Amino acid sequence: MAKIDVIMPQMGESIAEGTLSRWIKKVGDPVKRDEPIFEISTDKVDAEIPSPAAGVLAEILVQEGETVAVQTVVAKIESDAGAAATAPEKPATPPAPPPAAPVATKSAAPVQPSPPPPPAPAPAASRPAATASPAAAPAAAATRPATEPGSTSRQADGNGGAESAEERLRRRSTPLVRKMAAEHNLDISAIPGSGLAGRVTKNDILGYLEQGAPAPASAGIAAPAAPRPAPSPAAAPSVSVPAGPTGVEPWPGDRVEPWSRIRKLTAEHMVMSRRVSPHVNTIFEIDYTRIAQLRAKKKKEYADRGVNLTYLAFIAKAVADGLRAHPVVNAAVSGESTILRRDINLGIAVALEWGLIVPVIKHADELSLVGLARAINDLGERARTKKLSPDEVQKGTFTITNPGVFGSVIGTPIINQPQAAILCVGSIEKQPAVITVDGSDTLAIRTKGMLSLAFDHRIVDGADADRFMADVKQRLQEFPEGAV
Repeated sequence: MAKIDVIMPQMGESIAEGTLSRWIKKVGDPVKRDEPIFEISTDKVDAEIPSPAAGVLAEILVQEGETVAVQTVVAKIESDAGAAATAPEKPATPPAPPPAAPVATKSAAPVQPSPPPPPAPAPAASRPAATASPAAAPAAAATRPATEPGSTSRQADGNGGAESAEERLRRRSTPLVRKMAAEHNLDISAIPGSGLAGRVTKNDILGYLEQGAPAPASAGIAAPAAPRPAPSPAAAPSVSVPAGPTGVEPWPGDRVEPWSRIRKLTAEHMVMSRRVSPHVNTIFEIDYTRIAQLRAKKKKEYADRGVNLTYLAFIAKAVADGLRAHPVVNAAVSGESTILRRDINLGIAVALEWGLIVPVIKHADELSLVGLARAINDLGERARTKKLSPDEVQKGTFTITNPGVFGSVIGTPIINQPQAAILCVGSIEKQPAVITVDGSDTLAIRTKGMLSLAFDHRIVDGADADRFMADVKQRLQEFPEGAV
């Protein structure tokens, strides 16, 4: 029987690593092709990973809770001849390493061309032994620098000097890290990194700022890079979270629950958003009586089509149409510029037992009410069953959160970076209200609720936010029956 490698998959072009959160199968268990065998958590999504072949789970190489780079072999499956025949044959000897040259990726910063490699390759003893099988080597090579960490190969750094492989890898930070560094006028090379080969991560930037970053050097004078110790892969945590008060200890009878990866990532994201964006909130009361009447009239017809017609679907439709008329609310900050998004991609926050996730409805303004209702139902269900793909939680331009389903009258949520605003939906209930009928005021029972908008005051002025909210309110209170 042949052994097939199971690798940590690339769950999105900007994701470099994943945490193996749970093994669904155990060593010795039979597995079918495409049957889920383990779960992973990344900074984008939790997902079940299917088996690449039928057979028996022979080895587990990465344990639960470990974070590894993409393309790392996490397990091996013993496959019968039929399954093995579809796998590429492994060469008897590992392929020769490629010439020393930087590997370009979409998220990488521009890298200067490498000079010709030295005539003699580095001794084999100076390179760490390969841990992946030869079959995985070509895929793994695409995710690491061409020169292994520890190699003496160097290339021009654009300033007449030379740059090591480790320095090139550190410079290949994510767009978010480069953006944060630019906003705070930080030199990435001066920040100790906890990522692969000392790569600076978002958490390193946050920690550096919390400790008090030194003042930037004056214009025209280059500040010397602070020496940094070589990180210890074994000691460096995969995720760094904002620290709470020191010295807090559990009391007798307390239960201590370590944070899951999704809880850590949520904590980091919320702290970063509060630090980056000046939050302002505006709250509007909405009369949903017309929506309630339309739902009562059309709910059975929608149910027969397999769609649950909720208030949230009407709100999403009004918001998507409103964002087209108020583009500054559907925007993002980039340095000292505002990006007005062409696409309107609505993120719908879904509360899970283990945390919070925000699947995204792409091109929401192009969907009808039934299309939005169907998308909300589908994404919510697949979020709860961990069936979302990475693409379905990326590229949101505006977020809606709905704590009203739990009875909350209203909330003031934190903006989902890098977006400029987030809408909160409060509980919707029947209430007494004064209305005018034929010129006379009268007391009536109306279906009402609150909507609040948290917005980034750097680019969204109060008047802009209020005009957007007034537009959404009018669209809801005058919703055309022909659009249902």
